[in-house]
Amino acid sequence: MMRPMRAQTLLSAWLREIASIPWRSALLTLRERFREDRLGLTAGSLTFTTTIALVPLITVALAVFTAFPMFAKFQDVLQKWLIESLVPDNIARQVLGYLNQFAGKASRLGVAGLTVLLGTALALVFTIDRTLNNIWRVRKRRPFAQRVLIYWAAVTLGPLLLGASLSITSYAVSTSKGLVVGVPGGLNFLLDTLQFAMVAAGTAATFYCVPHTQVRWGHAWMGGLFVAAGLELARKLLAVYLSMVPTYSAVYGAFATVPILLVWIYTAWVIVLLGAALTAYLPSLLDGVPRRTLGPGWEFQLGLEVLNMLDQARRSDARGLTLTQMRRALRVDPQRLEPVLEALAALDWVGQLEEADGRGAGSRYVLLAELDTTVLEPWMQRTLLAPDEITANLWKIGRWRTTTLRVALQKE
Repeated sequence: MMRPMRAQTLLSAWLREIASIPWRSALLTLRERFREDRLGLTAGSLTFTTTIALVPLITVALAVFTAFPMFAKFQDVLQKWLIESLVPDNIARQVLGYLNQFAGKASRLGVAGLTVLLGTALALVFTIDRTLNNIWRVRKRRPFAQRVLIYWAAVTLGPLLLGASLSITSYAVSTSKGLVVGVPGGLNFLLDTLQFAMVAAGTAATFYCVPHTQVRWGHAWMGGLFVAAGLELARKLLAVYLSMVPTYSAVYGAFATVPILLVWIYTAWVIVLLGAALTAYLPSLLDGVPRRTLGPGWEFQLGLEVLNMLDQARRSDARGLTLTQMRRALRVDPQRLEPVLEALAALDWVGQLEEADGRGAGSRYVLLAELDTTVLEPWMQRTLLAPDEITANLWKIGRWRTTTLRVALQKE
């Protein structure tokens, strides 16, 4: 009895959290992240890698289904359903035929050829890993062997989970004694709902597991639902556009499937990356603290502001500040503040104290540098201007080598 009540309480809290998202600020954040992180170029890179890796991934999936005869009868149905659900109807049949044809030929390759194909598939998942960790501003990645194990398990277990889901759906339809089929559009609605849920769940699991940092399940699910809804809307809009404006078919003829597929893969990756950016910045959005607009040289400026805050905190009873306290006071996202703190810690100007008490307090950051004697030059070199042949004279005539942090922080 307690578990259903707890689940209901968590669901209610999660729905309230969704309702409290400031969508205007969220859209502004997504636009800013799309520009600064160059997500458009990243989506183009992922489109190319995905196109190359489609055949290896389909080959692995076919091999997995072959190894488990219990899913063999669902293989063709599953492939057709997934392609028609995830790809616009205009090209679904052609894409399915091409993938099966290529995968069938790939299965006859030798060891060297299969190694190259599998390496291509792993290149895709490693690219996804690097991209998502960059969105979350993760600096320390998982060990290579651990990443290979995780993603290989995902590539091989994914088809089995899809087959199991379709098996459960087929069993539910068969035991409903015609009730589902008898409802107008009932079976299609059930399959569409299952497809939407699987896309949302798969995306949420990706956002939760891939970044090498802590991500809340509730936030990952918000990102997953955003991506699933965006993909469904984009698929229908693209299908309507292609039916009303047959430009590709008129220009490319029978070859039109290829550019349409590329456009769709690019669109899908843009939606996925926007969903990842939304998930990464949800903690800041839900705090309700107005965001600052940071211009050029923001790392240098933010570093000085952090040093000034920690200097004031050192003189107080707190002695230090948590990441949450600093980001709220500075009105910046954790993804911006954490790299600055790491850079300051690398200079031994800031230290992090890991603390745990009965209230579950987190770590505090404390000031290690003496502002009266520490010069500004190292921070200038790291965040603004590195000395080289062109800037050597500028560094020679500048006063940064003798300017202390205290002088730099003084207000007239």
